[in-house]
Amino acid sequence: MALQPITVSELAKKILANEDVFLLDIRKEEDYNDWSIQGRNVNSMNIPFKQLENETEDIKKQLPENQTIYVVCAKGISSQKGVEILEEAGVNDITYLEGGMTAWSEHIEPMKIGDLSNGGELYQFIRIGKGCLSYMVMTNGEAAVIDPVRMTDAYKNFAEEKDTAIKYVLDTHLHADHISGGKKLAEQTDAEYYFPPKDDEGLTFNYSKLEDGTTITVGGSVEINAFYSPGHTIGSTSFILDNKYLMTGDILFIDSIGRPDLAGKAEDWVDDLRQTLYGRYEDLSQNFIVLPAHFGEMKEINDDGTVQDKLENIYQKNDRLQVEDEEKFRHLVTDNLPPQPNSHEEIRKTNMGKNNPEEDERREMEVGPNRCAV
Repeated sequence: MALQPITVSELAKKILANEDVFLLDIRKEEDYNDWSIQGRNVNSMNIPFKQLENETEDIKKQLPENQTIYVVCAKGISSQKGVEILEEAGVNDITYLEGGMTAWSEHIEPMKIGDLSNGGELYQFIRIGKGCLSYMVMTNGEAAVIDPVRMTDAYKNFAEEKDTAIKYVLDTHLHADHISGGKKLAEQTDAEYYFPPKDDEGLTFNYSKLEDGTTITVGGSVEINAFYSPGHTIGSTSFILDNKYLMTGDILFIDSIGRPDLAGKAEDWVDDLRQTLYGRYEDLSQNFIVLPAHFGEMKEINDDGTVQDKLENIYQKNDRLQVEDEEKFRHLVTDNLPPQPNSHEEIRKTNMGKNNPEEDERREMEVGPNRCAV
């Protein structure tokens, strides 16, 4: 092959930098429609592998001539064969995505949000293929990690590069769309693990209680203040950091809001969700910068590669926050719930410590897009 395969890290950097990217996705049409690589300047074509084999010359005519073509499959195996087929047909500027969609799902890209008032730093870790967002607060040689995913090496390696020790790990709620790395990361780094007790549906391990008003002080100077914000789950907890940032977990996103049904309690929790969004959050400073735990679409990623916006702007633009009638809001949420995440019940049990699947099974459980929003 003339070109080296592109890694998920290299592709993520291109997409976050808004570079033009052309993808030839050779998975089945239903898999592509369910979940594909997105980006502001990504042009994506779906041609299933069998069709590529049988209609090579016709497909060749549809491909760009002056742009590198990246072939994508599920695991980076059949895409290599796809590249060979097209190279034999005379396509030269072509390679494949190493590891395919499986690797894409697991890649995490750290992006700096900003400096904290005492000289510390705040980083957002973007799991671009799943829409998961996690955070690291760093100051005076200590760090706190918020909502880490199961690929904990990303946080450990980053902290080591920054000569920082992870001292605190926090989960905003009991996750249902992805496997949390919270308890695992805390054990690996000998950090204190915080979890909201109202979401304890039978956790099999110990934790420090994360309740309304709980304060975690990082590096002796930066305070993370817990702010009870139920609705996505009954224990959902937000954080106010540096009197500037509002970390909303899966309650409020840039263009949507959290769904209340992943524990099967939509009718019970929709009122909590409304009270948080139309009461608790509205009473806060509208100058807070919202940092959610997920994003839904690539358009929510800003030009600088981060996902953030001022609370005031979100209240003006997010149509889910402009439904004054309580009954209309209830129907808006409960009547329009998207499909539930893959294996969400198994994921919840895994996050409680009740299940302990092998790594390959954990990877398979998380395949697909995030579905936390409504």
